[in-house]
Amino acid sequence: MERRQIADTSLYVSPVALGCWPLTGMTSPGVTEADSRATVAAALDLGINFFDTAFAYGAAGESERYIAEVIAERRDEYVIATKAGLHWKDGKQQRDARPDTIRREVAESLRRLKSDRVEILYLHAPDRSTPIEETAATFRHLQEQGAAIAIGVSNLTLSETIEFHQVCPIQIIQPPYNMLFRGAEVDLIPWCRENNVAVACYWPLMKGLLAGKMTLDQKFESFDSRPKYPCFRGEEYAKNLELVEKLRAMAERIGKTVSQLVIRWTIDQPGVTAALCGAKRVDQLEENAGALDWELSLAEEAEIALLLRDRGMPYVVATE
Repeated sequence: MERRQIADTSLYVSPVALGCWPLTGMTSPGVTEADSRATVAAALDLGINFFDTAFAYGAAGESERYIAEVIAERRDEYVIATKAGLHWKDGKQQRDARPDTIRREVAESLRRLKSDRVEILYLHAPDRSTPIEETAATFRHLQEQGAAIAIGVSNLTLSETIEFHQVCPIQIIQPPYNMLFRGAEVDLIPWCRENNVAVACYWPLMKGLLAGKMTLDQKFESFDSRPKYPCFRGEEYAKNLELVEKLRAMAERIGKTVSQLVIRWTIDQPGVTAALCGAKRVDQLEENAGALDWELSLAEEAEIALLLRDRGMPYVVATE
């Protein structure tokens, strides 16, 4: 199975990672603990050794606890990333990157994971009420203490990323990136390539839009946040589904699903190390893993480029 190096560290990861947010069921109906545990257990046999979790994944850390309990006997075969700086309060997410909070959340995550370290530790999101150099200094100290091999940041602008990096050198970033949302190509990914920083992108399937299973008359539940994004509304939504149908025809021609085609394209983009693909059941994980161990031909890459050009890229904006 293919493995890619995280910057200049000793860490090598599968280009498809298991995004562990759906395992908690907080925004996904029909999730069961048995399914979540089975999904974690199936990953390595499918070639996936990279798990992406967080302190805030689950109302009470369910994601981290499931991972720890299921993989205990094979812990050293996995690369686990977790995040600090975001927590739940009264049912709402709160950003808090103060040094004391970061230290407390990391300590709790390690207890849940039943480990003295994680491979990757991210700042989950910017807390613009706390000087970023204070947060970065805390992460550097945690790394020096052995709590993490690699340090990363998520959801930061390029200027924030650079400011953090000047205090605590980072080895990986985690931005949103997919066929439709390509703003990271403008600034973050070029900076990462210049500085030997890995990129693990989230939303490769754009919250299911690029998975090939949504319809024009899709009904969204009241708790579903997707309609707040322009790509899920009106004419934009129709254009995106038209693109998906063209991708479906191509995928069927080469014997893949739409999801597998889209994920493969994503992990083949210059500078992208891995794509974080959420799954809450084994069958979903199996489909995601089907993006591994094959390649798009030059002709197929060119065909996708034409489809994306014809669609137009309305969501290409810099991350500043």
